[in-house]
Amino acid sequence: MAETVVRVPDAKVALSTASVYPESTATAFDMAARLGYDGVEVMVWTDPVSQDIEALRRLADYHRIPVLAIHAPCLLVTQRVWSTDPWTKLQRARSAAERLGAGTVVVHPPFRWQRQYARDFVDGIWRMANETDVRFAVENMYPWRYRDREMLAYAPDWDVTKHDYRHFTVDLSHTATARTDALKMIDRMGDRLGHVHLADGQGSGKDEHLVPGRGTQPCAELLERLAGSGFDGHIVVEVNTRRAMSGAEREADLAEALAFTRLHLASPRGAQDAARS
Repeated sequence: MAETVVRVPDAKVALSTASVYPESTATAFDMAARLGYDGVEVMVWTDPVSQDIEALRRLADYHRIPVLAIHAPCLLVTQRVWSTDPWTKLQRARSAAERLGAGTVVVHPPFRWQRQYARDFVDGIWRMANETDVRFAVENMYPWRYRDREMLAYAPDWDVTKHDYRHFTVDLSHTATARTDALKMIDRMGDRLGHVHLADGQGSGKDEHLVPGRGTQPCAELLERLAGSGFDGHIVVEVNTRRAMSGAEREADLAEALAFTRLHLASPRGAQDAARS
């Protein structure tokens, strides 16, 4: 009987610093190192440490854990972080990534009321991508819903596969909120899928960011597909632990998410070879 050889792809598994909120960016570095994550993705937001490149470098050095990605400050609550000009934000995110050795900048499509930014966004992202080795990976979003009404809050579109970007980020909590088929979306992204935000969701109107395996999204199937395809980007656990009653409960959730990810990233060598053929 032939022996099955299990191989794990080169993709690294990182912890988003947003996953420890309301605790600090510094706590995320500590927890990622202790739990065995390969690195962190820094969500640049209102925590001053997340905005301070030298502070982030000191944390990475102290905990011996690299910064693998920078999430640009694209949220409603970060409209004034690193300038009110969205292109300045992206330039600073690129500079942070280059200085910290991170390979990816995650960026959301513009809000519809950012009209000039939205008009120039696709071409502008290409210009920025051509100026650096850092990947600008544009993330899928979702329509906003209130009761029976739906509002299109993002432009050019929440479904980023409708436009031409060099790299994409797929977020499985966002596919749940959008009520779209995650596997079909990554098929449309093809080899331009450069980054993954791993989370789960039940398909409610809220962006839930559940621990993988606790919702309806094909988290396991996605990871198994990546394992068989030679995916060379990063997989980032980006979950909501705000309801954790203690630090120990938060840590248990993040340990569970990491175990789930590593389990489903491992695949038989034959399956990987078949996927490449």
